[in-house]
Amino acid sequence: MPSETTIFSAKNLTCVFGHGKKSTKAIDDLTFSIADQEIVSLVGGSGCGKSVLAKIMLNLIKPTSGEFLYKGKPIIDQRFHWREVQPVFQDPFSCFNFFFTIRDQLKASFGIMKTKPSKKEMEERVDQALLAVNIVPSEIQGKYAFELSGGQMQRMLLARIFILRPAVLIADEPTSMVDACVRASILDYLMKLKKELSMTIVFITHDIGLAYYVSDRIFIMHRGKIVEQGTPDDVALKPKNEHTMKLLDDIPDIHKNWISR
Repeated sequence: MPSETTIFSAKNLTCVFGHGKKSTKAIDDLTFSIADQEIVSLVGGSGCGKSVLAKIMLNLIKPTSGEFLYKGKPIIDQRFHWREVQPVFQDPFSCFNFFFTIRDQLKASFGIMKTKPSKKEMEERVDQALLAVNIVPSEIQGKYAFELSGGQMQRMLLARIFILRPAVLIADEPTSMVDACVRASILDYLMKLKKELSMTIVFITHDIGLAYYVSDRIFIMHRGKIVEQGTPDDVALKPKNEHTMKLLDDIPDIHKNWISR
């Protein structure tokens, strides 16, 4: 269950790209908070601002105006922030170097830590992380990213999270490139991560049906604004905003039936 500790908070948060008539307001005057160990889904179509907001949470983009805090303070030390806040991106292949083996890159993840474990402990923790996502360590021994499937690579990103054990996970469309069976297993791994590491998860998706199953709260985004928010039941069963209703219309009937029960 979420605690009362606030992980992220925003007040009048705005992010503008470009200048003058060619400017685009990607984030438009957002005010919200996310609690410790809460799973919050940012849901909306392409260009709604959800991925830009994720990058602000990762401190990859600085807001144009307004206030954005992590645990009540501005983000100053990027290295410290990345020890605590880590992403899982949509395209796992873009996150790995094709010239180094997967195992070597997983071991390199320890470089961000304040204190590195011994070589033996590194090897053990990599093995434990791989087993946690149902990968036998010998299966990837000596292998490179291009030798693995999309589902396997997505699990490599999750194994990296098991290694780093961050306080917060930003999961940006982590299941969009895989089939339904792999999608279900990746969601299971995310829930396993949350339980074992007591993490806060910000889940970015265009699929409100998916958000319904995994979230404590859902934020519906449109043109840089949060146009509706609430518990999954509040948002899915008692929608108030037209953009929420459009997203619900896109859910296959079988999922609508499950949600309505």
